[in-house]
Amino acid sequence: MSETPYFKHHVFFCMNAREDGRESCGPRGAEQAQKHAKKRCKQLDINGAGGVRINQAGCLDRCEHGPVLVVYPEGTWYTYVDTSDIDEIIDSHLVGGQPVERLKIK
Repeated sequence: MSETPYFKHHVFFCMNAREDGRESCGPRGAEQAQKHAKKRCKQLDINGAGGVRINQAGCLDRCEHGPVLVVYPEGTWYTYVDTSDIDEIIDSHLVGGQPVERLKIK
């Protein structure tokens, strides 16, 4: 078994839509953000094996900070407002290796 991970970064976007009226990520732009990230990573040619994988996820149990995404293997959690925040995460963290402190959640 290889010690090298298949993806350098694996990004999960919470897509949860709670039915009880509590805040959740899905209705707050998660699908648009995830699609934007996937498209942008393809444009930058950083997607695929050895690069970045952008995925949808069910509830990540952090909706109170949402919308949220998490980047592995680091386990860095982010919130975002729009696609410019997503671009900053991609450019700074996924490409440049520097987490975006202003968007991180604990």
